[in-house]
Amino acid sequence: MKLSQLTMDMPELIRLTGDAEIASLTANSREQCEKGLFFCIRGGRVDAHDFAPQALENGCVALVVERELDIDCPQVLVTDVRAAMTRMASAFNGHPQQRMKLVGITGTKGKTTTTFLLKSIFEAAGLRCGIIGTTGCIAGSTKLPSRLTTPDPIEMFRILRIMADAGVQVVCMEVSAHALYLRKLVAMTFEAAAYTNLSQDHLDFFGTMQKYFEAKKLLFTPDMVRNAAINVDEETAPQILSDLTCPTLTYGISGCADLFARDIEITESGVSFTLNLRNLHTERIHLLLTGMFNVYNALAAASCALILGVELADIKKGLEAVVSVPGRVEMLATDTPYRMILDYSHSPDALDNILHTVREFCRGRIILVFGCGGDRDKGKRPMMGKIAGQLADYSILTSDNPRFEDPMDILAAIEQGIAPTGAKYEVIEDRREAIRQAMEMAVGGDIVVLAGKGHETYQDICGVKRPFDEKEIVKELLEEMKQNN
Repeated sequence: MKLSQLTMDMPELIRLTGDAEIASLTANSREQCEKGLFFCIRGGRVDAHDFAPQALENGCVALVVERELDIDCPQVLVTDVRAAMTRMASAFNGHPQQRMKLVGITGTKGKTTTTFLLKSIFEAAGLRCGIIGTTGCIAGSTKLPSRLTTPDPIEMFRILRIMADAGVQVVCMEVSAHALYLRKLVAMTFEAAAYTNLSQDHLDFFGTMQKYFEAKKLLFTPDMVRNAAINVDEETAPQILSDLTCPTLTYGISGCADLFARDIEITESGVSFTLNLRNLHTERIHLLLTGMFNVYNALAAASCALILGVELADIKKGLEAVVSVPGRVEMLATDTPYRMILDYSHSPDALDNILHTVREFCRGRIILVFGCGGDRDKGKRPMMGKIAGQLADYSILTSDNPRFEDPMDILAAIEQGIAPTGAKYEVIEDRREAIRQAMEMAVGGDIVVLAGKGHETYQDICGVKRPFDEKEIVKELLEEMKQNN
């Protein structure tokens, strides 16, 4: 495709000098790219304009820049390289998003579960559905690899093209605050978008909760969304609703919502509730996912489905068909007197939610194994320690994804929150040994909660992702303990 074709109808364009045939896109100057187009992105630490010569040596034939470089090659001068990359990646792949309906889910928690519930609903309604999110990308029943909650534009539009070519009709996408802030979605218009909640996370990047919220709010602009589904029980909802100009369906447990839940019953094996649409239509739902937060996730999914015209009967069928979501309150098959739950809760509010949920049906002790990620929001570490001390009967503080931090420094910060509670806890830096200790001390009626890793199958240590799948670790430990007995 000609470079000039990629720059058509691009509001960020200032001028194009020269033209070239483009066969690939990249933002990595070290990547080998035949007839490549290199995007010179300015980051917080490095400016990719400085690496343009290297990109040209590796096969690139043109550059997208925010300042013209003294290099003899075609250059696309733009006001914003990140936004330009999104639009050009869309054009390069034939604007695949225009062949499907897009549904976006944003919020601190619930995005993954809501997209899985939505996929099941759309399939119950006879629609072929795709997912883009934290656990990867799925087109129908085919898994596609992805590294980020919302992939970078070059990867994302390649995935969307695969989905469109495969006949996918609806794509359910987790929309992160980072993606919105970094203009990864400027070329997209969502048929429906849901706002689930807001709690502390990612302050290492955004600095303040207000800036984090403002990034989330970017999804609900006229160019980006046609219809909105808003959780009215979330305290920041009025700030979203006050500026919305598109049709809106509200949801919640509050009676003022358009779609609300009543007669809620929570058990170890799931949650039941009556789905009520404006007091005109009701359906009794028996969800196999437990916890009050999953009532909200089901309401978010149902709201988006209703916006797209799905019948309540299909919504009920789809919701009830979901057996589990990877790493989200996932009961592990251990065949032991105690139970084990795997959960991705890696923020204070998420940890609070999972522990409150487990407390509702736990007959014995809650034994919690958790840590905090390195090179991320340090303020949440003592907060999570305090929550663990208040809600778990015994906590084992351990390594999560330390990245480039010393794991013991992270654990010391968590201790600052748990120690003043007077709760019982110990520190075992080796996560495998921490899990072993929890399993060895658990007895009938206890529930061991493995928090923080969820669906992840690695530990990020000093920039290396080392294999660490907690489901497999538990299986191995059970076998070792069986042999030792």
